Amino acid sequence: MPTVPGTVGRDECADRCRMGFGRHPDRAAGTRQHREFTEMLRAPGVEVIELGEGMGGGGGLALTPDAFYRHDASFPSPRGMILLRPGKRSRRGEPEAPRAVFAARGVPVVGAIPAPGVAEGGAPARRDGRTRFAGEGCRTDADGIAQLAGRAAPDSVEAVPAPLPHGEGPVRCLRLRSLPTDLDSRTIPADPELLAVPTLRRLTGHGFDRIPVVAEERGTTAAKVLSPGNGELLALRTNRRTNGRIEAAGCRVRPYAGSEIRRNGSGGPTGPARPRRPETP
Repeated sequence: MPTVPGTVGRDECADRCRMGFGRHPDRAAGTRQHREFTEMLRAPGVEVIELGEGMGGGGGLALTPDAFYRHDASFPSPRGMILLRPGKRSRRGEPEAPRAVFAARGVPVVGAIPAPGVAEGGAPARRDGRTRFAGEGCRTDADGIAQLAGRAAPDSVEAVPAPLPHGEGPVRCLRLRSLPTDLDSRTIPADPELLAVPTLRRLTGHGFDRIPVVAEERGTTAAKVLSPGNGELLALRTNRRTNGRIEAAGCRVRPYAGSEIRRNGSGGPTGPARPRRPETP
C-alpha cells in the first residue's frame, strides 16, 4: 500500500541525516515517482490502497517522510495485520496510524509487537508459504523476532532468525531485505559480501539459488526488487548491471525511476508497498 506521508515533523525533516535521507526530500519529484510506481502496480490488476493526508499520526508521534515506507510498520498474515514496533524511535507512531484504514477496508488487526522488542517489516524474507527468515540486527531484535514468531504461529508460519552485520547502524535501513530479496521460492538476488556467515548458510541450506549483485551497485541496494504478481519484477532503473543479471536468470525486469521514493531514503520497491499475498503450503 504505497502512501505519500501525511503529517511531516519539521524537526525530523530538517534533521534528514538522523532519518537516513541523503538530502531534503523533493516532494514534487517524489509525488510524480509515487504516481508512476503506483500505476506500475495497478497494471497487472493489483488493488492499491493509498494512505493519504488523513491517515494522521499514532502513539503521540508525528509522522515523518519515513512513513512513506509502509512495508516497515506492519506484517500481513492470512488472518489480518500484525502491527510491528520500529527500531527507529522517530517511526514509533507509524504502526497505529493506518488502523482506521484497516478497519474501513475490513482488514482486522490480529496482533502487535509490544515493548521492549522491536521488529520491522524489512526483516522477514519469504522462503515459502510457511517459512520467513527474520533478520536480527539494529532494527529488529531477538525479542521482536520471538514475538513475531508467536503471532505468526497460528498461521503455521515459522520465523527463522538470520543474523545481520551492524553496517552503518540503526539509522540506515540495513535489514535482511536490503541484502536478498525473493523472486520466487528458491531464487534471490543477494549481496553475499554483506550477509553474515550463519545467515548465508541458512539461506543455502534452505535451497536458495543466489544471483549476486554487482558490487558497484551495492550502494543503491540492487538486491531490492518487487514482483507485483505478473511475472515481472520492478527494479530501480539505475541498477542496470544487476538488473541484467536478473534477466539473464530468466526474469523480466521492469525498471522504474526512484531517486526520491527509493535512493534518497535508502528504501526499496517493497518499502512503499505492503502486499498481502495469499499463503500456500
